[in-house]
Amino acid sequence: MAVVKVHEAKTQLSKLMARAEAGEEIIIARGGEPVVRLVPVKRRGKRQPGMLRGKFELDAEFFDPLPEEELAAWEGAHGTDP
Repeated sequence: MAVVKVHEAKTQLSKLMARAEAGEEIIIARGGEPVVRLVPVKRRGKRQPGMLRGKFELDAEFFDPLPEEELAAWEGAHGTDP
């Protein structure tokens, strides 16, 4: 674990980012006190249309219009928020 001061972090940010991406834990300190930790963002895989096909099913009634009283509640017709 490396601890660097704010000024050093400002001037060496690209190098510190590379070190963090390589797996090193970088702590940035202000006045000798640890303030933040520099860590890489976990990247997700590329999204593809249809990835969830077959994982779940919707009943046919899912696409039916809402009953009038529920629709009115969502639209705020009864004076209350949904």
